[in-house]
Amino acid sequence: MKEYFLFEIRFIDGDFKSIKLLIDKGGLLVLPAAPALKEIDNNKKYHNALKHADIALFDSGFFCLLLKFLKKINVKKYSGLKFLNQFLLSQKNTSNKILFIDPSNKDKIINNKYLKSIGIKNFFHYIAPIYQSNLLEDTILLNIINKRKPKYIIINLGGGIQELLGSYLKTNLNYKPSIICSGAAIAFLTGQQARIPLIFDKIYIGWLVRIIFNPFLFLPRYTKAFKLIFLMKHIKK
Repeated sequence: MKEYFLFEIRFIDGDFKSIKLLIDKGGLLVLPAAPALKEIDNNKKYHNALKHADIALFDSGFFCLLLKFLKKINVKKYSGLKFLNQFLLSQKNTSNKILFIDPSNKDKIINNKYLKSIGIKNFFHYIAPIYQSNLLEDTILLNIINKRKPKYIIINLGGGIQELLGSYLKTNLNYKPSIICSGAAIAFLTGQQARIPLIFDKIYIGWLVRIIFNPFLFLPRYTKAFKLIFLMKHIKK
């Protein structure tokens, strides 16, 4: 397992077993994608949330390619989908209590059905309100978590908001659960979103495939992500 730092954000390059050993101690795990990561030098709140995380994984294939070709650093892409799938498999038929924070009632129903189908036993849901990034707080959620005390909290919200929520929970809860910001990963497992063939993720061009199949949505997003090139000089071991 290796550590790298970008603007004080701690990135881990390791396998599932080593990462799970770390997160089982409690804390915040994030998987920032390139379009969000490129904002760290001008979005102070988002940057602080990532710095506050105990573990960041290399979810961005584009980021991994930049590290390889510009810094001669070889790290393995570890997608939110891969991590969440491995995590859920590790929780089949266990008694560990898990909270899933979902963006809507529709997502809750779909996710609930999927989780039961794969053998997740002890879990409950919370439907998140529409959070404002400039003032994110949720005392109702805090009270529920402090009362029910799940071992794991899985945040299934969009990038940029979920990290702020994860940081808020880590700061304000009266105990130390494992908080995992896996975003839309569960939607790929349930079939709500179509998966990109694994071969494209293995060669780190999932981002390019997304652009080809939906250029109107992803081209502007990933064009902006090229700003990451100028941040590579700040990566440290």
